Amino acid sequence: MTRIRSFKPLFSVLLSLLLVVQVQAQTAEEKGLAIAKERKQSDLGWQDNQAEASMILRNASRQEIERRMRLLTLEVQNDGDKGLTIFDQPADVKGTAFLNYSHAIEPDEQWMYLPALKRVKRIASKNKSGPFMGSEFAFEDLSSFEVAKFNYKYLRDEQYEGMDCFVIEQQPAYEHSGYTKLITWLDKEHYRAQKVEFYDRKDSLLKTLTMHDYQLYLDKYWRPMKLSMKNHQTRKSTDLITHELRFRTGLSEDDFSQAALKRAK
Repeated sequence: MTRIRSFKPLFSVLLSLLLVVQVQAQTAEEKGLAIAKERKQSDLGWQDNQAEASMILRNASRQEIERRMRLLTLEVQNDGDKGLTIFDQPADVKGTAFLNYSHAIEPDEQWMYLPALKRVKRIASKNKSGPFMGSEFAFEDLSSFEVAKFNYKYLRDEQYEGMDCFVIEQQPAYEHSGYTKLITWLDKEHYRAQKVEFYDRKDSLLKTLTMHDYQLYLDKYWRPMKLSMKNHQTRKSTDLITHELRFRTGLSEDDFSQAALKRAK
């Protein structure tokens, strides 16, 4: 009996060493993918939300234009989310609406309703790297985060704004992206994106997105009240500021049809 007990501490040490080896054996790609999956898993089940927001566009001289808008979002099980953006102000964009069907693997589907022409225009996949409504956000930036959209690589641990973060590289796995890679800082506590660097097709830093003033909804879902996108090459920037956000408002698939896009006011 004494001999058996003496083996227990040794067995515990060997087991611990084995676990360390297994963790160290995980490749940077495997760790990056695991972090991305945890990020997605922590944000499932919110169903739908509606927001009132402002988009502040600044040119290189810091002159500003403000646009007021409403955003409706529907969570879709086993696929990307659906989103509808309706512009209310100023008068030159009033009634313009944008409908987005994000997909995990297949190309996203996107349409714009232009009230001046009274027609719906489909946005081709190859044009999704273009600017959305003159902002520093591209059409592809407005797609929901889906794990299958990217290939991943864990780069390092790093502090950002006092938070311990994972830093991972995301390479778009979909066609016609305007980016070669995204470098994303995710806080370790809640897996919230804190900063994203976007690199253009020449692999030069193009834009940086930072998230501010995260708020907790339904005791589980974190949302930033301000998104700031800065273009380093043009010195232009865009802020997307959320004024009000409500979850589980009863939205359905019917609210995200092309017919609904035409009715948006």
